[in-house]
Amino acid sequence: MPVGLSLSRRARLTGAGDTPFGEIRGSSVLGLHSQAARAALADAGLAPGDVDGVLCAYSLVEPHLMLSSVVAEYLGIRPAYSLGMMLGGATGCAMVMQAAMLVESGRCRHVLVVAGDNRLTGMSRDAAVAALARVGHPQFEVPYGPNIPAYYGLVASRYLHEYGATPEQLACISVTMRQHAALHPGAHMRAPITVADVLASRMISSPLRLLDCCLVSDGAAAAVVSAADAAVGTRDSRVALLGAGQGHTHEHVSQAPSLTDFGCRQAASRALGEAGVTPADVDVAEIYDSFTITLLIELESMGFFPKGEAGPAIAGGALALGGALPTNTHGGLLSFGHSGAAGGLTHVVEAVRQLRGEADARQVPDARLAFVHGDGGVLSAHCSLVLARV
Repeated sequence: MPVGLSLSRRARLTGAGDTPFGEIRGSSVLGLHSQAARAALADAGLAPGDVDGVLCAYSLVEPHLMLSSVVAEYLGIRPAYSLGMMLGGATGCAMVMQAAMLVESGRCRHVLVVAGDNRLTGMSRDAAVAALARVGHPQFEVPYGPNIPAYYGLVASRYLHEYGATPEQLACISVTMRQHAALHPGAHMRAPITVADVLASRMISSPLRLLDCCLVSDGAAAAVVSAADAAVGTRDSRVALLGAGQGHTHEHVSQAPSLTDFGCRQAASRALGEAGVTPADVDVAEIYDSFTITLLIELESMGFFPKGEAGPAIAGGALALGGALPTNTHGGLLSFGHSGAAGGLTHVVEAVRQLRGEADARQVPDARLAFVHGDGGVLSAHCSLVLARV
């Protein structure tokens, strides 16, 4: 994004939409994309013909070679700019960052950002495991059989060893996310859980148990990013993107420079620096939570808590509604749902709703500044956004 760009020229998030997440029988990849995209366009008060840019993620269920073009065709959009992006769970935030650069440079007026997949009902367990196993290094990791929970279990074991966090503190994250999801009618899992429930759930990859892991869902999410002057004609142009940043330290766990500090530090520093704010200024955070340990490490690396102190703070209610840093107010990937790249994009959707005051029972009072973060791979690719009500 251009350095020093005045607020009057900053990109606006004018539309946000999603589908319910969970088991959606009969859903298709294009159908989910269409539903979320049309919801976001309706939210913005725009028609498909108003859109001149389309950014799309990817699908593991129906891996179209040019999904952004397929989605544009399906929606009846003839874009001046079309791009597919594949950055794992960071894709949603990275697409918003790219869309902002497009509208702030004058290349586009309204950019549709959309992601979705039906991984729960459209993909067998074996196919999902095989597809996600490709995250590992083909020579140094995959031959030994680890899957994604195994990599995150490795990270969690190292973190607990170095900083003394406890499984009970990790479990408090799951409980808080479920409390938030219970207030969202579109969430995949809404039934309450306790710390005891988390600790009693079966071990997946020590120290991570089943309820420390994100869900597998069907669902889609979308946003509309508009040029500041074009946003004037939309339904609500109050949400501006003040800062964005990325950080990438590795692709494969075996090549990571650290198992407790990752590129999220650089991504957050760049986004917050561009926005001219600090973590203490943030009213609500929507941060990638593929596993409980993911959220814990990111919160500390990005400066919201000192190293080793997030666990006790979370156990004391820091992330809950009414806490010091309300986080993942829709329930996050742990309870709202996770359908691939769309899971990360739901964090953007929720941030927009919070800043507009449209989050219903989940609303953080007078939320004016939101921080959003996406993480792809095994804490590999990171993108942070700072959104504000202006």
